[in-house]
Amino acid sequence: MANTAELEVEIVAADHFVWSGAATTVNARTSEGSVGILPGHAPLLAILAAGEMAIEPVSGARFTVTVDGGFFSVDSNRVVIVADNAQLNDAANAGTR
Repeated sequence: MANTAELEVEIVAADHFVWSGAATTVNARTSEGSVGILPGHAPLLAILAAGEMAIEPVSGARFTVTVDGGFFSVDSNRVVIVADNAQLNDAANAGTR
């Protein structure tokens, strides 16, 4: 469980798990434009645009995930990304389940 200075992030595609873990920031493109999520962000539900998302994990190096659309939700420091298709661009950063 993430503390108040962290985000609990989970990324899943329609047919597979992609990544989950604690992060300090999540950057993504939505149908309304780019969004940056930090701990304490207001609740949000948005349509995810195709492109790259950037995740800054609590431990480890920043990495990107390529997504083909879906949706993006934020509530109580929990970020859930459900993508039509998603691929982790750096397999060395595999998260936990």
